[in-house]
Amino acid sequence: MNKHSRSGGERSVRVAEQIHHELAQMIAREVKDPRIGMVTLTTVDITPDYAYATIHFTVLPDDEATVARSLEGLRRSAGFMRSQLGRRVRIHTTPELRFVHDTSVGRGVNLSRLIDEANARKADE
Repeated sequence: MNKHSRSGGERSVRVAEQIHHELAQMIAREVKDPRIGMVTLTTVDITPDYAYATIHFTVLPDDEATVARSLEGLRRSAGFMRSQLGRRVRIHTTPELRFVHDTSVGRGVNLSRLIDEANARKADE
């Protein structure tokens, strides 16, 4: 269950999904910061009062330098994206955008690799 669905109900889920969609479009088409690479937004969690939106993202390649560079670009572009979001999404408060690197994809890849290695060792035995 997502954070926004516990306290805000169905409307919060729809607002978070719309914010997710609009931000993804902006990053792909309008944000011109060269530090932002191949970014994918994974989830948007919004507070019940719509004051803050935490946007989880992944980036390719998923190395420390690329993540740091993309995070800096996203944070620098947050004001522009928030102002555009205020024009596109009709809610009483346009949330402050907070970007967080989503490490779950990397953890999943590592777990999958470990499972494959364990299965290969078991097959060799």
